[in-house]
Amino acid sequence: MYDACRDANVAGSGIAKLTDIRWDEPSSRAVGPADKVALIKAARSLLGAITHVLVLADKVVIKQLLQVQDKVASSLDRLEQVTNFTEFVNVFSQFGQEMVELAHLTGDRQNDLKDEKRRAQMGVARSVLEKGTMMLLTSCKTCLRHPECASARRNKDGVFRQLRQAMELVRFVVRDSPRANGGDADTMPSFLEGNPACLHAALRHFEDLIEITQMAGVSGKTQEQLTSGLEAALESTQDFTDSAYTSHERRERILLLSETLRSQLAAMLQTGLARENEMPGAEFAAMALRLQQTSQEFRKELQDTALEQANDIFSSSSDVEMVARMKSAGLAGDLDKIDELTVQICEHSEQLQEACKLLRHIAAAEPLVVAAEHAENNLQTLGPQVISAAQTLCTHPSSKIAKENLDIFCDSWEMQVNDLSMLVKETTDICRGRTMAEKQTYMSLPRPGKHGTTAKWLRPTRLNAEEQAKIVKLGLEMKLITSEMDAETEKWEEAENDVVKRAKNMSSMAFSMYLFTRGEGPLKTTQDLFTQAAYFAEEANKLHKSVREFLYQVPSGGHKNELQSYLDTVPPLIQQLLFTIKSPTIGKAATFNKVDSVIQETKNLMNAIAKLVTTCLICATKYSIDYRSSPHMAHRWRHQSPMASNGDDASTSSEASGVVRSASAQKALHSLSGYSDVLQ
Repeated sequence: MYDACRDANVAGSGIAKLTDIRWDEPSSRAVGPADKVALIKAARSLLGAITHVLVLADKVVIKQLLQVQDKVASSLDRLEQVTNFTEFVNVFSQFGQEMVELAHLTGDRQNDLKDEKRRAQMGVARSVLEKGTMMLLTSCKTCLRHPECASARRNKDGVFRQLRQAMELVRFVVRDSPRANGGDADTMPSFLEGNPACLHAALRHFEDLIEITQMAGVSGKTQEQLTSGLEAALESTQDFTDSAYTSHERRERILLLSETLRSQLAAMLQTGLARENEMPGAEFAAMALRLQQTSQEFRKELQDTALEQANDIFSSSSDVEMVARMKSAGLAGDLDKIDELTVQICEHSEQLQEACKLLRHIAAAEPLVVAAEHAENNLQTLGPQVISAAQTLCTHPSSKIAKENLDIFCDSWEMQVNDLSMLVKETTDICRGRTMAEKQTYMSLPRPGKHGTTAKWLRPTRLNAEEQAKIVKLGLEMKLITSEMDAETEKWEEAENDVVKRAKNMSSMAFSMYLFTRGEGPLKTTQDLFTQAAYFAEEANKLHKSVREFLYQVPSGGHKNELQSYLDTVPPLIQQLLFTIKSPTIGKAATFNKVDSVIQETKNLMNAIAKLVTTCLICATKYSIDYRSSPHMAHRWRHQSPMASNGDDASTSSEASGVVRSASAQKALHSLSGYSDVLQ
């Protein structure tokens, strides 16, 4: 790289000298470069040197990304082998930091990619890694709490397999080559295993061949190309005609149009071959035009069939009710009901996968094709995982961690179904000739609502790629910190301990702010975000006061000094967050900067609180301190044994505070008014 940069510098200096314009005194005019041949050679040399630098820089970025991916893969292997909760917390913390770095690098790489298909595949892989992190946390905790449960192990193994598939896809896209390290075929995502070309592309190729033949006439070569092109397109229609969810009328219509295409093509080729050495006449042109019209009618019929099937699912689907019944049956320990619902979910999942397969065939853009393939693969994976999570809860109905695990997988299922509905809408738009709807990325800045001190209602504004990547990165970092906080506090059996309770409340608030960066959750406007951040700062202030009172009971020594140092970092961070919240904003740029600063300050404060709580609980255990969270309630700080710690006994007084029990539950939070009790 150094040599390449030096060569580029030399080439640049050379062309600078050749293009130097000097003033000629005798003639009183400017004299430009005289040797044009040398100038052209210098320009080529400079272009080659710069190209060499860019190629090397790209190789450096790829190598850096693959090194980080290898680190994540190594941490993932270690997570799979942990046998106690303490080791899991330590390894997961490291895994989270590496995942943040990987998310940042893959996001930059995705923005740099020019190929639409590769960019979409990278987006799919990043989505799986992000959503899989939360499922990994709960499934591992459940497996540690119930190591003898076979369904819990299946759940955990499925998540690990899903994450490894996503990382293999990242490697594939970065290196643009399949299985760089010779991975097994069963670990590869389905769309890397040579799926047949989608029907839309096959029909488009066939219609292009018709246009060429219409101008150039029929020859032996074009006859073969047209025949094979049509058969390739018609072969894909088997997914439509063989589907159990295609109506009889639609199936008959597809078969009729298929035969019409074959007969019209045969007639056109016969006419063209009869006049092989002549220019195409009017009769041949009319036959080619009819064949094109039939092909377009055939395409329209297939589009209507796929969209009708998808719309039927969403018009009559009861995903929410089905998932709710699954949760209720698990809590009740009703295994018979679980078995009955398992059949229903499997049938529904199969119908959704069929819809994805047909949507893939009619998708007219590469990103939609990739999205349909991903949705089909994800539904195929998530269905059995939801069932396994429900079976685990049914076996252990009193286990709160098993319930949390089922909630996470049910939420993931619902999100995937929602993503599929968005895909149906986008595909419908493009099939109807409307502009392809862009995927919703980050639409929360600004949304209708008050922003800072301005009371003007603003239209939704879409962020550019750099702004979006920055916000998403901050949100992901905050989510991982909340996951670490949950994992740490759930090791302590005194859930009503004031510090633990407030730490959990803050974790839930921070998680709702993370959802805001994804355009999800209860925070709909930037003003909602700022209000939530103010509540977060208030709760941090209360936690600071509780720890300060506890500090007086800690004997002098290294642990007390460490606790004191962490305690001193909290007030400045609270003040900085409140100052940022109160700063006025006008316009999109200022509002984005404020949102960015608020999320950054909240993340910094959350990180400081995590260190403070960990040290506080270590001191309480080491010195067996009796700590009173209120004048009327005494609590003794006790640490569970690693194998007994499962988070089941860690609960917050959510009924009183209006917040979710745990940020890792990934549930929709209540409205902001629910937090008013926290401030009383």
